[in-house]
Amino acid sequence: MFAAFDLTGKTCLVTGGSRGIGFGMARALALAGADLMLWSNQAKSLTSAADGLSDTGRRVITRLVDVAHEDQVVEGMEHFHSEYGHLDGVIAAAGIAPPDSCFRQSTTAEHRHVVDVNLDGGFWTLREACRMFERQARAGRPGGSIVGLGSLASRFGAPTIESYAASKAAVESLIRAIAVEMAKFGVRANAVVPGWINTDMSKRYRDQEQVNDEIIRRIPLRRWGTPDDLGGIAVYLMSNASAYHSGDSLVVDGGYSVF
Repeated sequence: MFAAFDLTGKTCLVTGGSRGIGFGMARALALAGADLMLWSNQAKSLTSAADGLSDTGRRVITRLVDVAHEDQVVEGMEHFHSEYGHLDGVIAAAGIAPPDSCFRQSTTAEHRHVVDVNLDGGFWTLREACRMFERQARAGRPGGSIVGLGSLASRFGAPTIESYAASKAAVESLIRAIAVEMAKFGVRANAVVPGWINTDMSKRYRDQEQVNDEIIRRIPLRRWGTPDDLGGIAVYLMSNASAYHSGDSLVVDGGYSVF
């Protein structure tokens, strides 16, 4: 095994880590040796996620956190520090999509909720992580890895989910700025941009036969991605193998964006 991919001794936070892409990434991190804290706003899914990671042999702590509320994010990060003492990496995977609706009929409330979770929630999570990384660096422990979740919806026309597309574009911009500012503390920041992934969020598209067929036709690998397909990139970005990789957006889409 290439030792640089070994996450033994590392502690990582995954928001939205109880299901979907977040869980797929979390499971890969645990299998690579990391100890974890998972955040979600759904208690049942956190219990299920913890059960699903029990076979990895790693320590997994769960916490009920709604990242749309700044106070919960701040308290959650304090809890992380009290449990683990140090932070090595954070994946801000918590996200939601609005119901499909004509842009002209969309509401401010729907827009605000999407931005509250996808952008503001990520902003607060990464801000608190950066504060911890700075304290660690000044105490003689520099380094750390930050990952934000983007989406191909921000790069192609995404009718009916404009708020989602805009929020994900903002995440990539946020990540690039963090990568530059936090480099002096040895911290790296990158975005992962998934394509069409089989999750609860994308079920509404898979359930429409014609839409599903059109999506698969556009994917050179001719299948939907799975949350496990994001595991490898998560391990890479949390590991020493990516020690000189920062400020990037890594697309994982089965070739969709180049076809």
